Amino acid sequence: GRTGRPDSRGLEISRLIGRALRMVVDLKLLGERTVWLDCDVLQADGGTRTAAISGAYVALHDALTAANLKEWPLQSSIAAVSVGVVNGRCVLDLDYKEDSNAGVDLNVVMTGEAQFVEIQGTAEAAPFDDSELQAMLRLARLGVAEITTAQQLALEEE
Repeated sequence: GRTGRPDSRGLEISRLIGRALRMVVDLKLLGERTVWLDCDVLQADGGTRTAAISGAYVALHDALTAANLKEWPLQSSIAAVSVGVVNGRCVLDLDYKEDSNAGVDLNVVMTGEAQFVEIQGTAEAAPFDDSELQAMLRLARLGVAEITTAQQLALEEE
């Protein structure tokens, strides 16, 4: 059962989301405010932490819009994707089955301008080299660009 307190995995994901979002917020412009975002990933087949970051950015944008601040504190957007090596090939947005069979598992957090914020990677089966890492980062950049477009469209619809 749930105790109402986050478990260690939940706490780690919460910290990851906080670090990612702080990268694109001008804290001076935010002022003496605290923003609480409650992230529940309702449906995902793997990649829950990356989904949470990408969704939390939209929620943060909504919260800041509603706050009607004098100056806009968001400097960029933020999104995240999972990417990995499965059966020798690079795969974007790993589902649960791919993730559990991945030789390499990488979570990549980037700004809307394609700058890296955080990269978490683990070789599950065998070490990986520079060329595999570069291939995964190129694929991650494409995935983040797609998510950034979806975020912008969602925010425009509101």
